[in-house]
Amino acid sequence: MGEALLNAIAGDRFEAESAGLEAGDSLNPFVVEVLQEIGIDISAKKTKKIMDLYESGKTYDYVIAVCDAAQAELCPVFPGVKKQLHWPFPDPASFEGTRKEKLQRTREIREEMKAKIEEWMREIT
Repeated sequence: MGEALLNAIAGDRFEAESAGLEAGDSLNPFVVEVLQEIGIDISAKKTKKIMDLYESGKTYDYVIAVCDAAQAELCPVFPGVKKQLHWPFPDPASFEGTRKEKLQRTREIREEMKAKIEEWMREIT
């Protein structure tokens, strides 16, 4: 969700990539749905592991961990990073309840993440 939102908000100012500690088999369907609601289609995207990005040798200006603190500690330190940030957001895969409740909570996270990205973009540009 973070990758898609940052790429949509930043336009050509940034190129965001995302990865998890473990690559899942498929994208979270609630995330796909709530992003489609605002005109962002990620349905063709695939999940990636963070070590794949690390081992690619690419350099990044910013690395933003959006997981809880315990998981953020497991992220590798990328060489050449200007700034590493941690924005703790709940993982939509952990949400419990009815489909409607999970979808609503995922929408809330989308809006919180969108606001955080917009705030950060104002700070750095």
